[in-house]
Amino acid sequence: MKTLEELKVVRDSMKGEVALRTHGNASSKYERHVLVCGGTGCTSSGSPKIIEELEKEFAEKGLTDKVQIVKTGCFGLCERGPIMIVYPEGSFYSRVKVEEISRIVDEHLIGGTPVKEFLYEETVAGDEIKALDDTSFYKNQKRVALRNCGVINPENINEYIGRDGYEALGKVLTTMTPEDVIQTILDSGLRGRGGGGFPTGMKWKLARNIVPDADQKYVCCNADEGDPGAFMDRSVLEGDPHVVLEAMAIAGYAIGATQGYIYVRAEYPIAVERLNIAIKQARETGMLGKNIFGTDFCFDIDLRLGAGAFVCGEETALMTSIEGNRGEPRPRPPFPAEKGLFQKPTILNNVETYANIPQIILNGAEWFASMGTEKSKGTKVFALGGKIKNTGLVEVPMGTTLRTVIEEIGGGIPNGKKFKAAQTGGPSGGCIDPSNFDIPIDYDNLIGIGSMMGSGGLIVMDEDNCMVDIAKFFLEFTVDESCGKCTPCRIGTKRMWEILDRITKGKGNLEDLDKLEELAYHIKANSLCGLGQTAPNPVLSTLRCFRDEYIAHVVDKKCPAGVCKDLLSFEIEKDKCIGCGMCAKQCPASAITRTDYIAPGKKLAAMEIDKNKCVKCGACIATCKFKAIIKK
Repeated sequence: MKTLEELKVVRDSMKGEVALRTHGNASSKYERHVLVCGGTGCTSSGSPKIIEELEKEFAEKGLTDKVQIVKTGCFGLCERGPIMIVYPEGSFYSRVKVEEISRIVDEHLIGGTPVKEFLYEETVAGDEIKALDDTSFYKNQKRVALRNCGVINPENINEYIGRDGYEALGKVLTTMTPEDVIQTILDSGLRGRGGGGFPTGMKWKLARNIVPDADQKYVCCNADEGDPGAFMDRSVLEGDPHVVLEAMAIAGYAIGATQGYIYVRAEYPIAVERLNIAIKQARETGMLGKNIFGTDFCFDIDLRLGAGAFVCGEETALMTSIEGNRGEPRPRPPFPAEKGLFQKPTILNNVETYANIPQIILNGAEWFASMGTEKSKGTKVFALGGKIKNTGLVEVPMGTTLRTVIEEIGGGIPNGKKFKAAQTGGPSGGCIDPSNFDIPIDYDNLIGIGSMMGSGGLIVMDEDNCMVDIAKFFLEFTVDESCGKCTPCRIGTKRMWEILDRITKGKGNLEDLDKLEELAYHIKANSLCGLGQTAPNPVLSTLRCFRDEYIAHVVDKKCPAGVCKDLLSFEIEKDKCIGCGMCAKQCPASAITRTDYIAPGKKLAAMEIDKNKCVKCGACIATCKFKAIIKK
């Protein structure tokens, strides 16, 4: 494709196909499309076998030319995988099993009647089948960064073009100056989605102007997603890789760069494979390379694989790694806009930030700025996990309350448990307690309560979680991931973890709480990079919101949530025990023996636990059907 007109020809030829998947009036050469999630989550739960079985059934029953199978990216509702959606009806089949495929093919694809018992139950209302957008998980979402995930085949560039792909690049190259592009991004209010929230347009403006006569500039993409429980960037790369390539090319035009690098961790094999396919296709069609759209603009992109070091999510450490050196942060200033990759002016944005760019260019800055809050515009993608019914990927307008995300979209806390806290921002973030359940989620509000947006991980916890143990878990992660370059992070976080370890073992005291706070503030103020500067956040936020739990650990030597093993004791309530002895058979330490006591109405003597022998593994509780064993 040498011109924008040629691009539009391809777009128009594909629009009917992809529109069939969005309930539009579309002309397609197929009667139906069967979309199967090919993201990491559904792949791990068996979606490749679903596709194989569909292909086998289609071949046997003559459907190959009538129904198209489309392997897409993530639909978002990961808890229900493997997921399969049949269009144009939009019938949502969840937790699909291979043995169900034959019936779905016969009754639905051939007979025209969806198999209701296999559908996602919330879409079935009597004789009516509700649209997916009307379910509680989707109705409060607004998809911008995720607009193509679960809709297109990410390995087919023409399907991306059919959803207006690369039109934004064509627009900026043929009708806008670099200054126009930067001003549009500034006016949109887009802030970096990687954690810091720095205005994207300002970053681009600095890179363009601070060294205007640089012989080389670079555009980098941070796809080194390392937070525990986070999978936002991975899902975009797996479901819509071309959106990142297009956005990086736009950024290259804006700042005057000709080369881009995507730094993605090697632990994302599906994302890496699809990025490689997308780059190859973009080069073959002229979307990357020389003289894009017949202009004098030249831009190319290469991949660099990271080895999984969390510190390489920090911008200077990431660039150092791309250069072939050990990933360690560099002091700033100078900032990357002046001296970045290979000491040349560089911009670095994360995957989600780039995923917003083409839509801002096509729809205008005002459109994007109309969503969100005064200082946090647009939408935000969250990886929703932990003690929540609907784990998965959600995208909501900035300012949506935590209650809406957890109770309405997430479906609430399972098993009748109470909400206790939500951890945002991963190891760099903090806990939000129930008093802030109705807080609108945006950058400033989260910082105001001692948390942070981070890249978008949102871990939900219930009453069975120990907040001291949670703080210890995240701090242990940062201790392991510290590069060791600066003393406050290398040694300070280790000392903090040792104090928390003592507390969870019942060996702490009240002075330890003061030491924790003193160390935390020192590390925040003196660490070289963002990893160390934010590492104490989980400790500080839990100390502030759940100090009573810390006091229970150090004063009462008890873990209120019953998590910290060294502070637990297991006890059999003899009046409930029927004496079956199943707990003793499961005990690996032979700590359970029979007593002489026979409870009223029981035939056998009750059992008891020798606390000196008990290893507190919990096998006895899991075995007892009569709930006669308790943790104290």
